[in-house]
Amino acid sequence: MPFKIFRNFSHQTHTNTIDATLVIAFYNHLNNLKLIFASLENQTHKNFEIIIADDGSQETCVKELHQYLETSPLKVLHLWQADSGFRKNRILNFSIINAKSDYIIFIDGDCILHPEFIKETLHEREKNKILSGRTLEMDSQISKKLNPEKIKNQFIEKNIYKIVFNSLFMKNSNASKGLYFKSPWLRKIINKKPRALLGRNISLYKEKILAINGFDMRYEGPGTGEDSDIDFRLRLIGVNPKSVMNICVQYHVYHKIAKRANANEALFNKVKEQKNPVTPYGIKELLKEIQESNPSLLSKNNLTL
Repeated sequence: MPFKIFRNFSHQTHTNTIDATLVIAFYNHLNNLKLIFASLENQTHKNFEIIIADDGSQETCVKELHQYLETSPLKVLHLWQADSGFRKNRILNFSIINAKSDYIIFIDGDCILHPEFIKETLHEREKNKILSGRTLEMDSQISKKLNPEKIKNQFIEKNIYKIVFNSLFMKNSNASKGLYFKSPWLRKIINKKPRALLGRNISLYKEKILAINGFDMRYEGPGTGEDSDIDFRLRLIGVNPKSVMNICVQYHVYHKIAKRANANEALFNKVKEQKNPVTPYGIKELLKEIQESNPSLLSKNNLTL
């Protein structure tokens, strides 16, 4: 199935080295993406690029998105693949192929970032670690009140205790995980316990995700494939999670929880039995597919087989 690539003006004209590539998994929800972009304009660390990993948004959404990106000061690459069901891992792999930086951050298209998120992520990175962050689940009332202007004015940070209190009444709200702590002592105590990965808030060196051949594209449903699977396979090569709770902070826009795919669990059980860190359905296979069908999508700066 085809891919399409769009670069906004800021991305086309940027020639300097990029400190980080932020990959945003996206599908049709442009209003949420605009909230994220407002939070990205607020980042204290500015030298990063954005890749929108689009799993088949509708034409009307894509058109509006490109119009919006043309006026954005942020450096943005939009990667789109045709809609053929849930194929998040495939578009994430295409994003890795196109990433300019040697360090990649993965978030979901409904996760607003604390102003220090990029800076803290780069400060906490380690060669043989994958950062494992957490997310505050905002309630529906707060989520409905948000707009880009409020995000730019740091509405969430200014009202964080009220938001945390409201979230206490939600199931699995992770309320306290929306607090940002500066104290080294508090950070050390809170993150002493190791934590498994959540795909909406992870980051690592590109060479490490390449070492396991990226995400396994056989997972074609929400859950497991973009977090538990790579958590398991990265551990096999000595790359372990590093908890950055209350350091690399996100706020999740409310929505109903998507149904998890049972087939994913069956596949993951096979992966655990085989104990092979390198998936046979990953980046190398995607590169081969692209080179055979549309090699013009691969520039001299992309990965090669």
